[in-house]
Amino acid sequence: MDTELLWYTARASGIVAWALVSASVLWGLALSTRALGAKPRPAWLLDLHRFLGGLALVFTGVHVLAILSDTYVHFGLVDVLVPFASTWNPTAVAFGVVSLYLLVAIEVTSLLRRRLPKRVWRRVHFASFPLFLLTTVHLLLAGTDSTNPVLYLSVIGVVAAVCAFTALRVLEANQRKTPVWPSEKRPGWGYTHSP
Repeated sequence: MDTELLWYTARASGIVAWALVSASVLWGLALSTRALGAKPRPAWLLDLHRFLGGLALVFTGVHVLAILSDTYVHFGLVDVLVPFASTWNPTAVAFGVVSLYLLVAIEVTSLLRRRLPKRVWRRVHFASFPLFLLTTVHLLLAGTDSTNPVLYLSVIGVVAAVCAFTALRVLEANQRKTPVWPSEKRPGWGYTHSP
């Protein structure tokens, strides 16, 4: 296969994988907040979140395979599976390697969600936040397109959106933990605090 084609495939699939991880995180945050409304949501909204995460894993696989096949920078299996093993930009590659493991853990536990205790699934799923952070850092440090103004502005916009949705989620979670007088009790909050 042409080396230039492999290089473009590695770059493009890496950017697409980052975009899909970002979209999945944003969609998950939107689902877990009241950003989409307080009413029960149709099942396809959750299915879309799952689909985005699964597709991110597929494009990450394409990214890794293209890098392994490319002969310009020689990456071996150890380089893409062991953090700091790469001789080329070891820190940036390590962020990508750890991101790969987090993504696999999140996807596997999501597929096994009904067979796992809710607490285990939830704790692993919270790794989506470090996953987003690590993939973004990997993109900016290892990606040759990180100086592209369109990509750079897109990263800034997506990071701002994730921060805004995360803040909204924290605020909503804090509101749910606040005891409410019986006359102010809201449906679904589950608190029966009395004076």
